[in-house]
Amino acid sequence: MPLSPVDRILRFAFSRIVTRGSLTILTASGARLIFGDGSGDPVIVRFTDKRAQWAFLMDADMQLGELFMDERFIVEQGTIYDFLCLVLREAQNETHPLPTRVIDALRARFRGFRHRNLPARSKRNVAHHYDLDGRLYGLFLDADRQYSCAYFEHPEQSLEDAQLAKKRHLAAKLLLRPDSRVLDIGCGWGGLALHLAAEAPAGNVLGVTLSEEQLEFARNRPGTRSQPDRVNFALQDYRSLNGTFDRIVSVGMFEHVGVASYGQFFRKCAELLDENGVMVLHTIGCSAVPGFTTPWLDKYIFPGGYIPSMSEILPEIEKAGLMVTDIEILRLHYASTLAAWRERFMAHWQHAAQLYDERFCRMWEFYLAAAESAFRYEDLVIFQFQLAKKNDVVPLTRNYIREHEQSKAKILQAANA
Repeated sequence: MPLSPVDRILRFAFSRIVTRGSLTILTASGARLIFGDGSGDPVIVRFTDKRAQWAFLMDADMQLGELFMDERFIVEQGTIYDFLCLVLREAQNETHPLPTRVIDALRARFRGFRHRNLPARSKRNVAHHYDLDGRLYGLFLDADRQYSCAYFEHPEQSLEDAQLAKKRHLAAKLLLRPDSRVLDIGCGWGGLALHLAAEAPAGNVLGVTLSEEQLEFARNRPGTRSQPDRVNFALQDYRSLNGTFDRIVSVGMFEHVGVASYGQFFRKCAELLDENGVMVLHTIGCSAVPGFTTPWLDKYIFPGGYIPSMSEILPEIEKAGLMVTDIEILRLHYASTLAAWRERFMAHWQHAAQLYDERFCRMWEFYLAAAESAFRYEDLVIFQFQLAKKNDVVPLTRNYIREHEQSKAKILQAANA
């Protein structure tokens, strides 16, 4: 039976991309399209209707996630993660078709307009994701609820240990003193703030968030209640803060600032940072040229979110009067983090479905799978910037980072012995 027009276009599109692996696409008309060299575990997917196939071909960045959520794109063998990994791995050196390139160019061109995150909009965007039922995050995060990239010191390290290693790594770069005044911008559920407070026993830490759910959790943690004079959390936009701090840290928050507000962010940080202070910014970054936020992710997961390239960040740091004293690029650490989150989420699927529904679970599975595959096969990394106002406030070599981490690890080992 001859292929329908949409089936022929689908075959043409995938034959240009998939040359390795084993991918089978079952079309709505009953055709069986086979791609790859047959190596690896087979992945079989199915479109339930022709409109779903056209939607995928016109704008896969937006439509694939929705089709998967609505069960119009079904994975018959393997998982959605397997499909995404196969396609992204194979598409690394492939030029996108002209219609896709035009859509991508328009999205990139208007990214500044799309991401003008004024205070009220910022709070709505944060609530969309972070004010979900807190029990959801308890299903897949570590006990400390670290919802950012872990730091894997070796491949076999557990998620819990890797998240602790991340906190040690950040603390080392902050060069905390016993009496440091610390600001945590976008403090999440408070775990990092409490870790930093333990390393600055005569100082104090302020964590700010726009999430009411996170604030309630952070304020009610035992470590917070036991030292109210040293650790505080506030529902506050960083732009409204006053005073100065010896140390500023921000982890997983800069992705929500919006490209149009980078200048304002760094100017405010410069205003808040003491003349002899140190700041560490940890953010997802793009190792390629500036791009755009995947529209499905913007609609369903992180409205207003944007992944910056290095070339978009550095000029704004310079204009704000800050200097970069260190830059580290963490590669594949987030892929390992997301793999652990995805495994835990899938193991607790039924609990998540009881909190929400099956469609929500498919949305969350697609989000975790797409993010992990992107960190493995596309240009997503983690940037860690260490910033200061003076060039003599941090040591001349990086030895101090490793020395700090090793000393803290030894203390923990002794305590657990």
